[in-house]
Amino acid sequence: MRVAVTGASGRLGSALIAALADAPFTGPAGPITWTRADFDLDQPSEVGRLVDRDRPEVVVHCAAWTDVDGCAREPELAIRRNAIATGELAVACAERGLDLLIVSTNEVFDGARTDGRPYAPDEPVSPSNPYGASKAAGEAIAADAFRDARGSLGIARTAWLYGPPGRDFPRKIAEAATTASAAGEPLRVVGDEWGTPSYAADVAEAIIELLAEDAVAGTHHLVGAGVASRADWARDTLARLGIAVPVEEVPGSTWQRASVPPAWAVLAPTPLPSGEPIRPWAQAMAHYAPILRRALATADAR
Repeated sequence: MRVAVTGASGRLGSALIAALADAPFTGPAGPITWTRADFDLDQPSEVGRLVDRDRPEVVVHCAAWTDVDGCAREPELAIRRNAIATGELAVACAERGLDLLIVSTNEVFDGARTDGRPYAPDEPVSPSNPYGASKAAGEAIAADAFRDARGSLGIARTAWLYGPPGRDFPRKIAEAATTASAAGEPLRVVGDEWGTPSYAADVAEAIIELLAEDAVAGTHHLVGAGVASRADWARDTLARLGIAVPVEEVPGSTWQRASVPPAWAVLAPTPLPSGEPIRPWAQAMAHYAPILRRALATADAR
């Protein structure tokens, strides 16, 4: 199976490329990596030529503008990058009978729920910020493109994605905790936002399973098992890294931001073909902590 991945150098894209390299169904040539140089969200109109050049059988669309505050400041640009560019890719795939799996987000839901129930894949979307609105629009545009297509469309939503590369939440917490400790102050962390922390490598393996079992079609919630607040996640991170600093829980409104994240970012995980769920987020953190510790040590040595 010839699998192309957009955003191949990003957090999920790079994890997926690594997983696909070990997947037997990709063949000796391995996955097709599409970085920004190949598929630029600001210039998506040439994607048909890219598809014809590399001739994939399925495309996994990981590329997105995920700067939620940037999206809030420039909502029209967010629509162009996260909706219109997705639509261009969807049309190119639909016209050629290819399968397409687009990666989306919990932020297509407003997070205002107070009943403690996670959001199910079949619930109506209700974005409350420009980033979520742009991703919801991308889902809708792709669905329209595939309405009468021979190929299959899948939507894979995830939440609170972490892992290399870049400064994910655990890394930001570790850096902030070190600064707070040096100043003799507690680390202030949001205590009223709840979500499903999801390790990029685990989400990538779930996508591999969907591809291997020809189960791309439909809407999938690919998230780590379990629910945590930002403060819960921060405490877990600090304990694993051996950083001793008091944690003070504060409301999300403490910091003024261009974008307001959903307070309840919890998705109901959908069953994978194997029936096995993605592992609990705390187990994934146990795997990730040594990787993060080495990355922090390398940064300090520079």
